[in-house]
Amino acid sequence: MTRVTPLDKLRVPLGGQEIELQQIDYDSGGMSLLRTRIREKSRFTVFEIDPQTAAAWGSALLRWADSQKGAG
Repeated sequence: MTRVTPLDKLRVPLGGQEIELQQIDYDSGGMSLLRTRIREKSRFTVFEIDPQTAAAWGSALLRWADSQKGAG
């Protein structure tokens, strides 16, 4: 059976989207994947990424967030 471990849930304040992060471990083995589920009203976007892609994406998000600290 595939194991799904909840990691975090976020709600975007301006758009109301729900973002859910889960760790996915398949019975067949291999690396764990990060599942990202974005719910926008009745529409869902779901994708799974490997640890290297998650690290690159996370770094890009942090760089952008850091660049916004003095803005607005």
